[in-house]
Amino acid sequence: MGSLYLVRHGQASFGAADYDQLSANGHQQCRHLGAYWRERGQRFDAVFTGTLRRHAQSLAGIQEGYGEDLPAVALPGLNEYDSEAVVRAIHPGPLGKPTDPEAVKQHFRLLRQGLLAWMREETAPAGMPLHRDFAAGVADALARVLALGVGKQVLIVSSGGPIATAVAQVLDCPPESFVELNLRIRNSAVTEFAFNPRRHHLVTFNALPHLDSAETRGLVTHA
Repeated sequence: MGSLYLVRHGQASFGAADYDQLSANGHQQCRHLGAYWRERGQRFDAVFTGTLRRHAQSLAGIQEGYGEDLPAVALPGLNEYDSEAVVRAIHPGPLGKPTDPEAVKQHFRLLRQGLLAWMREETAPAGMPLHRDFAAGVADALARVLALGVGKQVLIVSSGGPIATAVAQVLDCPPESFVELNLRIRNSAVTEFAFNPRRHHLVTFNALPHLDSAETRGLVTHA
């Protein structure tokens, strides 16, 4: 069996004008993950990322902690959906930035509704692929991993949406389960699959072993 480690990017800039960059916490989260793997002698035969800035910055942080370069293949199919476009597709009116607890709750309530509508192809969010095409991009990445062969150790650095989609595909989950998986994935969390030449098997989901100490627990974030 091979092992695939799917890592959500470190904390980005939720609520800021440009979400697609890591916060200082996000950089620390990824450095700790790289150091965790270095200390345990984890090797990687192949690395894939999305093409977003936060994916590249997260891999850079992992490499810093790991102490070695990890050459990666960037795949657009591992990019995140546009959450603002998903929400606007069901709520075209003005929405303020989610800067207070009530606004954050409203954002995620609308995001849940928007994701389900997109998955059911009841909406076509502006600038985004159909959900079937989004899911196909994730399936392509998983197929590339299978093609690497038995015993390979593979790293994917991506976002919550593609990782939750991968889990949903492996477990054959309904849309509602995908949404809940998606909204639970923490920053820099590791989801592990075991794989043979035919399929992937879920081993762990949303784990943060690299932040499980008194000194690092304060770095745990969700958005």
